[in-house]
Amino acid sequence: MSTPNRPRKSRLPECELREPERPTCDGREQVVLVGLDGFERWLCPVHAAALWLTDPTLRFSAKTPTGAITAVMWQAFGGGRR
Repeated sequence: MSTPNRPRKSRLPECELREPERPTCDGREQVVLVGLDGFERWLCPVHAAALWLTDPTLRFSAKTPTGAITAVMWQAFGGGRR
């Protein structure tokens, strides 16, 4: 019997706010912010920090790894780039 070939890791989605002509995304972590309506936004830490600081209704999804939340807090309060 053979087992089906499966990819070891699925590729994470890119930041929804990524601009190909002028990339401003920073960080490899994938952050998932959820609005009051349940809509999810998949973002990089830089864009997540900007949205999270300007919209108090957004919250972090349980899909967001702890390291990604740390990266957002660093961007929001720690002085930007590492």
